[in-house]
Amino acid sequence: MTRLSETPLVHETAKVVNSTLGRYTEVGAGSSLAHSTLGDYSYCVENTQIAYAEIGKFANIAAHVRIYASMHPMERASLHHFSYRSAWYFEGESDDQAFFDWRAEQRIHIGHDTWIGHGAVVMPGVKIGNGAIIGSNAVVTKDVADFAIAVGVPARTIRQRFSDDIAGRLDALAWWDWDHARLHAALEDFRSLTVEEFLERHGG
Repeated sequence: MTRLSETPLVHETAKVVNSTLGRYTEVGAGSSLAHSTLGDYSYCVENTQIAYAEIGKFANIAAHVRIYASMHPMERASLHHFSYRSAWYFEGESDDQAFFDWRAEQRIHIGHDTWIGHGAVVMPGVKIGNGAIIGSNAVVTKDVADFAIAVGVPARTIRQRFSDDIAGRLDALAWWDWDHARLHAALEDFRSLTVEEFLERHGG
């Protein structure tokens, strides 16, 4: 049994570069995380690639997800690496730092308590709201609202998880900011109450 703690759990085959991991986080086998933040209690399982992303708390990221599919320079005469990773190919040349700076600016923002399904791809610059669900193998090219369910290629919203009233109350309650002891104390309520009952009991 895996027991998580305030110290992030990073599989020995995973790679984390220039990133911040919160408490009770997990990075699965074969995954890579670069120039990103993974909020408290969030996890990604095996063979997930994440770059230039701000990921909130309690994110559930399935296997083989790609968050930030790297962009190539479509407006140039060539799409190829040689025009921006030039040092790999030509003696005395430097890489095109301006292009890499532009890539880094196209950050992805993923809210709290989200679920990114198996094999999904999230394109640069996209914002996914709190409580949203992204279906397996979806390709997310546009923003997804709070508590929306988006599926397909390209991903489109098929419905909202909750009414606007319930969604607003959940956002206001912001249970994802509760401390560990309060989460534990409310565990049975998370398990057994409807969302309406949960909000009523916890003041949302």
